[in-house]
Amino acid sequence: MSAYATAQGVSLLRATSISGRRVARELTGLIRRRGKPDIIVSDHGTEFTSNAILAWSKDYRVDWHYIAPAKPMQNGYVESFNGRMRDEFLNESLFFDLDHARGAIADWVKDFNTARPHSSLGYQTPAAYAEVLTATGSSAALRNGSAPPPVAHPAPNGVTKSVEAPITAG
Repeated sequence: MSAYATAQGVSLLRATSISGRRVARELTGLIRRRGKPDIIVSDHGTEFTSNAILAWSKDYRVDWHYIAPAKPMQNGYVESFNGRMRDEFLNESLFFDLDHARGAIADWVKDFNTARPHSSLGYQTPAAYAEVLTATGSSAALRNGSAPPPVAHPAPNGVTKSVEAPITAG
């Protein structure tokens, strides 16, 4: 999403299976709540390469960048969040049913976003950092943070961003 969304768990879908249509609905809700991103970076998961996502990104005019296969560090912020959630929470928890898992995950994400300062955000919580960016209208990354620069660089001037793929219903 934007700079603050990469450092904050803004949405976690908790289900046994997630379709591209479900992801598109969630992204539409996020745009209503948080504003439209310029670009979304993801892996090649089937839910992200579906016709529903291709149509959604075209309809909402959001560029979609797929990281190179087997190169998770091209989306390092997300991989870091996923790894931390797995190590600190998922591997340590026993869920009794899907409702229990949904509630426990929501509690962990709330704690992650609002109670835990992050060094990459200048020792602010992700929620506090997002408030500053929202209040100032900034999407710039922290200058004093410890996060490395992004791996994926924008295309040079004169290079087209993407080629439209044919979209079929489905």
